[in-house]
Amino acid sequence: MDNNALVIQKAEAILSGLTKFEHGCLECCVLALLDEDGYPTAATISPAKIEGIRRIYFCTGIGSNWVKRIQKNGRASVCFHSEDKQYNITLVGDAELVTDLETKKAMWFNGMGSYFNGPEDEGFCVLRFTTKRYSLMLNEHDANGSARGFI
Repeated sequence: MDNNALVIQKAEAILSGLTKFEHGCLECCVLALLDEDGYPTAATISPAKIEGIRRIYFCTGIGSNWVKRIQKNGRASVCFHSEDKQYNITLVGDAELVTDLETKKAMWFNGMGSYFNGPEDEGFCVLRFTTKRYSLMLNEHDANGSARGFI
């Protein structure tokens, strides 16, 4: 296994350890999008589900700034880091709005009930981020590259 594949495998193990899907994600990450003036904006958000470094799902409201920005330009970046500097996982790719009931049901977890009336709530939506390239720093190991070939 080459170095990039090994680092990707370790990064995916870290991310899977952050996810407890029945309760949402244990950690926040930074989601960066372009605002209406074309400037990057970054905010913390908790993922609902993480599929390795390939895809990340977020739950939010249909009127959120995230949705408005993604509808205008879906280019995005997601970053996970540890406070103890053990890892920094930066993913660059595309985010899209997903509103079909099947996906909303699949992403729903009990904590969302404080904000929405269930997955059928028209105000509830899912953001799906798909990685195009990555920059992974895990302790002394790092890997950079295109998602093609690994994802």
